[in-house]
Amino acid sequence: WIVPHLDRQWMLRAVCHKTLFRAMAAQASVKTVSVDPFCLRQFDKTSGKGPFLDTTTDAFEAHVNAAYTADPENCLKEGYAPFCKHIFVDNYCKATMTVCEVTPENEGLLRTGYVMRQEGELAVLSRWFPADSMGQPAVAPYLDVILYSRDQIRKENKAMGKPTASDAPWGIVSVKAQDVEHELPMQPITMMRNALGKDEGGSGVPLDAVKYQESVDYWSNHAPIQ
Repeated sequence: WIVPHLDRQWMLRAVCHKTLFRAMAAQASVKTVSVDPFCLRQFDKTSGKGPFLDTTTDAFEAHVNAAYTADPENCLKEGYAPFCKHIFVDNYCKATMTVCEVTPENEGLLRTGYVMRQEGELAVLSRWFPADSMGQPAVAPYLDVILYSRDQIRKENKAMGKPTASDAPWGIVSVKAQDVEHELPMQPITMMRNALGKDEGGSGVPLDAVKYQESVDYWSNHAPIQ
């Protein structure tokens, strides 16, 4: 037999435990990082934007969030501005290298053209190696996952007249497959686009002459594969 007041206490404890478990489950399901629509083209093999990530966005988000959860204090690496961070993860989806050194043997393969990354941006002069002329690139050991803060994404989307779908604190705006576990220099034309401001598809970060020269030094001898 159960004494009535003990029965009520047991029921109250059961309700409290159930509420706690639900709260813990809800907290576990909250994503710190989500894939931004700007990055979706990297999950589409036909988009021409490399590296192609041969996985689903849900699986990729889970992989990056797991890396963050494992070491939240040290996982985020500084980017080119306070709103930009990097997470370096193992290349579990076997993405291939998308940058190649320019040599006398391959420089004749380089192509140039005016390119915009998304509708509404200014087309800018770019150069690249055509993917179909470079053979099979090597699989990269690392992925550089580039994040923008939710506040920055909202500001840029507002300037471009686009909605913001996610409330995750960080959005994945780009992923680079590379052979080093640190940030490579941003391309000079990307730095210039950023300096033009949010209305032109940039971030609004002013040009830094020292960083720009570092970028020129690197990209004078390298080009993307796409």
